[in-house]
Amino acid sequence: AADGLGSIAIDTTQLNMSVTDPTAWATAMNNLGMVPVGLAGQQLVTGFDPSLSMMTGITPINPMIPGMGLVPPPPPTDVPVVKEIIHCKKIPPNPNLPPPSTRERPPGCKTVFVGGLPENATEEIIQEVFEQCGDITAIRKSKKNFCHIRFAEEFMVDKAIYLSGYRMRLGSSTDKKDSGRLHVDFAQARDDFYEWECKQRMLAREERHRRKMEEDRLRPPSPPAIMHYSEHEAALLAEKLKDDSKFSEAITVLLTWIERGEVNRRSANQFYSMVQSANSHVRRLMNEKAAHEQEMEQAKESFKNALTGILTQFEQIVAVFNASTRQKAWDHFSKAQRKNIDIWRKHSEELRNAHSEQLMGIRREEEMEMSDDDSGDNPSKKLRVDDS
Repeated sequence: AADGLGSIAIDTTQLNMSVTDPTAWATAMNNLGMVPVGLAGQQLVTGFDPSLSMMTGITPINPMIPGMGLVPPPPPTDVPVVKEIIHCKKIPPNPNLPPPSTRERPPGCKTVFVGGLPENATEEIIQEVFEQCGDITAIRKSKKNFCHIRFAEEFMVDKAIYLSGYRMRLGSSTDKKDSGRLHVDFAQARDDFYEWECKQRMLAREERHRRKMEEDRLRPPSPPAIMHYSEHEAALLAEKLKDDSKFSEAITVLLTWIERGEVNRRSANQFYSMVQSANSHVRRLMNEKAAHEQEMEQAKESFKNALTGILTQFEQIVAVFNASTRQKAWDHFSKAQRKNIDIWRKHSEELRNAHSEQLMGIRREEEMEMSDDDSGDNPSKKLRVDDS
């Protein structure tokens, strides 16, 4: 028994009723609003009124009379009362008090120190009190009224800290050995620190792996490996040197072989043939350059012609604006129209002048190129230019 709380036992002797007594049975059914039936299913009393849900001809009995099962009767003195046994009771601390002081939390702490336990507290009672904070993996109890509790996760320790300051009492005993005020604090355990270090190392490995993957993704691709020299590979390379699409790859391999020192008295003729093929590619490059230069000259000529056409149209537009500003047509325009025509004329003249300067610059460049070509063809003229 603890603190006057518990279940109340009902006197079963007062609830004994003979089912063979029709009057008593019908009276009980009438008070409950049910049709009285016998053991075989027939009605015991014929005066039952279905509309009123009760039997007629019988005086109703007060349902609050003790012994009818609707209210618990007072416990008799001769029957022992059976009450629930409370193993432990927690009294919350004063809310006005400051929070309990704790030491600095160790890294990866999963273990708490619990002091102030009752002397008669067992591991089962401690398990019952602290399992509401989370899964408990181990309880190490000492004989000096304290213990260490290790939880499965770190956040469970924060819940256990809130139990600090509660008073714990076993049963209803007022003995000093059956009560105590709990003090919960962080505990430094080697297992917790070891698991924390393992977790940190795992996170560091994952971070290094992530950085390596990122560096590999951003790193430019490595050049392909160069095969070693052999007569067969040299014959294949000589054919590649004659192909314009494979010349860049082949010349790289040739340069690597020469730098490696593959040229000797036996392979000198083969290397000379490949070097001669590389020299033949110079003529192809010059032809390609000349083709590009020709394309560039054609593009310049096309651009110059287009610019000349644009400049001609600008001249015509400016002429229209100038004719509009003469007195013969100017007097017939309104003030707002004259203002707009003047603005348009100035803007067109600026654009015409800009395009004219660009076209004159192109022509000057062409004249300078022609003069350079003439001086290159006539050495005596070039000498006179240098002397002057």
